Amino acid sequence: MTIGAGPRGPGVLVIEPMGNAGRFLVEAAGRLGLPLYAATRKDIHDGYPDRLRSALAGVCATDLTDTPRALADMEAFCRQHAIAGIAACFELFTPLAAQLAQRVGLPGNDPLLARAARNKILMGEAFAAAGIPAPRWTVVHDGAEAHRAARSRGLGWPLVVKPAEQGGSWGVSVVDGPDRLASAVGAARQYTYAHPHGLKLDARALVQEYIPGAEYSCETVVADGVAYPLPVVRKDTTEGRYRIETGHTCPSGLSAPLARRVQHTAARAALAVGVRNGIAHTELKIPPGTATPYVIETGARLPGDNLCEIIEAATGVNEAVAYLQAVLGRVPDTVASATDAATIRFLLPEHGGVLRQVFIPQTPGTHSELHLRPGDTVPEPADSACRIGHVVARAETVEQARGLADQVAARSRVEVG
Repeated sequence: MTIGAGPRGPGVLVIEPMGNAGRFLVEAAGRLGLPLYAATRKDIHDGYPDRLRSALAGVCATDLTDTPRALADMEAFCRQHAIAGIAACFELFTPLAAQLAQRVGLPGNDPLLARAARNKILMGEAFAAAGIPAPRWTVVHDGAEAHRAARSRGLGWPLVVKPAEQGGSWGVSVVDGPDRLASAVGAARQYTYAHPHGLKLDARALVQEYIPGAEYSCETVVADGVAYPLPVVRKDTTEGRYRIETGHTCPSGLSAPLARRVQHTAARAALAVGVRNGIAHTELKIPPGTATPYVIETGARLPGDNLCEIIEAATGVNEAVAYLQAVLGRVPDTVASATDAATIRFLLPEHGGVLRQVFIPQTPGTHSELHLRPGDTVPEPADSACRIGHVVARAETVEQARGLADQVAARSRVEVG
């Protein structure tokens, strides 16, 4: 079923544009003069923000969890609307996007490898086959199996426990010793379906070697199998059992040779999971005293956490524009045009409850946004869903940008009752 206007192509069909990256795709399509279409379920489309709904040229309403039906519906839609590119915004639908692109003869990722960008078990196997530095890991189904693996596999402590299929740090925990291992596995295995579509997930858990060191991320645009590296970003997280991302900064502060090594490793990871015409968001760590980036995971999608905004503010590179160019079969524009710095800081609660009030001061060189409003329920600080809001700071140097963001965060007030 089609919702909205008639044919206005050639344009790009985005499989589920909801979420943080959707707004950047809308803006990018506007810059390129492209009609943007969506594939989603009708009731989910009805709940889109007004800005997203009004920006779409049309919608293919289908059940994205029913692969044969969704492919048939989207193929007919693509031919009716002269679709010239297929993009995925929601990570779990990246394999579906690869299948659709192949079916309609458009640039896309390798459908035989695409599930490795969604499933961390297949991802780990792909990294091993490609010789990419990554943590050692094993698959477990319950706490007893996790204890046996911890004793026999030599992974050491602490251990990282995570779901095979999930994002946003949901279900991920760092376990210092045997006492909490079984509960961590239970937390990782609680995700059997992904909302809001109800997509069935692989409910197995991974027990993974903990890699110490600073954390970074790096996007790679791939067009016709050629990788174009994007800037490296420094990542900040909480400590302890739950590692919630608290901020990102671009540029990363790494030396030029080490930054290039991170970019090269991220590009290898993207290619290993079948990215051929699209983008990959890769997360890496560099152990102290080494120059070896270890790939923690990669996803064949635009980054979340407003990273598109941060990277463009610092370098002038619009990652969403480059992504759309890649899925259209064009050479992506990835050349930096600025040498500034930008950072984002997320406001986290000390505990869950009901948000009573929140205040973020307005400071020159910064802007802020609330994720939750007074009266909203605040989840316990175990994953990124607990974030109250964020502040973005832009300046000439990394030190100035981080200082501005830290100053605003320190003066902000969050009251949770």
